[in-house]
Amino acid sequence: MSINTSTVSTDELEPEREGAAGAEQTTTAPASRERTSPPSRGGLLDRIFSITKRGSTIPREIRGGLVTFFTMAYIVILNPLILGGFNAAKAPTDVTGAFLPAAQVGAITGLTAGVLTILFGVFANLPFGLAAGLGINSFLAVAVVKDVSWPEAMGLVVINGVLIVVFGVTGARTAIFRAVPRELKAAITVGIGLFIAFIGFVDSGFVRGTKAGPPVQLGHDGSITTLPTLVFIVGLILMGILVARKIQGGILIGIIATTLLAMGVEAIWHIGAGGPNNPDGWHLNTPVLSGQLVSLPDLSLVGHFDLFGAFGRIGLLAGITLVFTLVFTNFFDAMGTMTGLAKSAGVADKDGTFPRLKSAFIIEGFGAVLGGANSGSSNTVYIDSAAGIGEGARTGLASVVTGALFLGSMFLTPLTSVVPLEVASAALVVVGTMMAGQIREIDFTRFDIALPSFLTIVTMPLTYSIANGIGAGFITWAVVRAASGKARQIHPLMWVVAAGFIVYFVRGPLGHLIGAGG
Repeated sequence: MSINTSTVSTDELEPEREGAAGAEQTTTAPASRERTSPPSRGGLLDRIFSITKRGSTIPREIRGGLVTFFTMAYIVILNPLILGGFNAAKAPTDVTGAFLPAAQVGAITGLTAGVLTILFGVFANLPFGLAAGLGINSFLAVAVVKDVSWPEAMGLVVINGVLIVVFGVTGARTAIFRAVPRELKAAITVGIGLFIAFIGFVDSGFVRGTKAGPPVQLGHDGSITTLPTLVFIVGLILMGILVARKIQGGILIGIIATTLLAMGVEAIWHIGAGGPNNPDGWHLNTPVLSGQLVSLPDLSLVGHFDLFGAFGRIGLLAGITLVFTLVFTNFFDAMGTMTGLAKSAGVADKDGTFPRLKSAFIIEGFGAVLGGANSGSSNTVYIDSAAGIGEGARTGLASVVTGALFLGSMFLTPLTSVVPLEVASAALVVVGTMMAGQIREIDFTRFDIALPSFLTIVTMPLTYSIANGIGAGFITWAVVRAASGKARQIHPLMWVVAAGFIVYFVRGPLGHLIGAGG
């Protein structure tokens, strides 16, 4: 069916919406609420980023950018561990036996995230950070390169990004966004809040899997037994107190203070990095400053991709199936994340739309193009940006700060890796609590609204996927409300997207059928 883009093509001409949440707020505020802004004192930066208009200040934006970077900085360490390694024995190898060198992936991760986050801040004027998406990089390393080479896999990522950019430029992505009901957008925000809180609980060791019995449990055998997890608890309580007392910079102060505590704990007890032989160690980063602090980045992976090689190796239908999976994951993960972040920042209208929506979608799509072209995997908006928003960030200036720090991380990897994941996890739980407040916008007395909203909320953390939560909500919304006699109230695009999600959820069996048919 054709999509009418005439209602969305003027997105860039709309003035900035007022009503951003103030610095002291820890909950979101509707963007349409009127407020009296103080006289502008920020000069050029204030005019470019509408800082005063959104109820923020330059120091607050800088703090927010710092917090977002520190909560996202783990990706500079984690992405090389997922995609690459230092030798073929410790790295995911492709169908040819080749692997991506970890040092080169690390440099590319910082470069791509820095460039994209700055572009997003300047053109979309939103406080969102972009970096390599964890879902897609894991999908590439675990599944895709079993059948294609790394350059061919990255070529598929580039194609996926081009398609998403086309959706953004034509207004198709914006049209789908506007078709989503207000209650589902609120549910997406709440689901993301629970999702990032659950990520924080798991990454800190506060919640762990079990070999038998319930899927998860508290710590080891139902109790807290490790010092890193204790550091997480201290950081969570400290940040909670600072935010509750409305201390400016509370989350950033908490991150710095808890990192210093972690460094002290490591200096005394020498816990070391976690792993199979040290399950009680620090997750991902050990809080120690050692060795060379500055190094030149190796950017030799730039342009290391093969655009159409995968189709020649595995066939057209199999290649299209992989691209479809990438597009669906990219498209709806980012759309859901931006919905939640915009509402959390107080820049969204009641229907969930926000300023420069079209620009945001286009640049986010370009993140997949640039990430694939640089062999660092698709880059997308990070839910961790909510930490900076919780610190008070409301404009793209915060993103410019975050992006600049990512560029600097190429040279200062040891400093980036000082903040342990347990500390960043505490910030995620605090921010997840803030985002969960959007649940008040959902009318749970109407079951045709309650069930789709509930499934959206719980599916995200339980399946570790924003896209899965959105899909469950979309399908249930369309089916339940239609069966309740409200089919005319369902936007036609909701049916199209719901049908697409059904295909997405059964893509595994479909892939086998396609393979068998070929």
